[in-house]
Amino acid sequence: MPMDPFPARTSNFSIRSGIHFLLVGGFATALHYLLTAIFSVVFKWPLVESSAIGFSISAIVNYFLNARFTFESKKPHKETFPRFFAVAGVGLLINTIVLTLLISIGLGPIISQTLSTCCVIAWNYSINSIWTFKKAES
Repeated sequence: MPMDPFPARTSNFSIRSGIHFLLVGGFATALHYLLTAIFSVVFKWPLVESSAIGFSISAIVNYFLNARFTFESKKPHKETFPRFFAVAGVGLLINTIVLTLLISIGLGPIISQTLSTCCVIAWNYSINSIWTFKKAES
């Protein structure tokens, strides 16, 4: 096994965590989109509100999968859970603002939600890697 060139690294930036984050995120995003579609199409709720609710539910699922699978966190949930949801709360705000702005300039709901999601993915991986699930100093 190759020696780690950054032995005191405390973030979780790695190819492995990045791939796992994308897999978990893909699942959470699919859940978010499915719930958004159900709420907006079946229940006829407005798109932005439907998306916000779908995002919130998928964030809970996302936390548990990321803590266990992506970042293999050994930290107590009482520490990581509030941090993860602070990050997710900002992600929700980013999602809502970007989605609202893109819809207001005339982009369709699918492309608007896709672009909003890309912004949220970049935010979530970065901050969860360096803050929420930060490794202990070696």
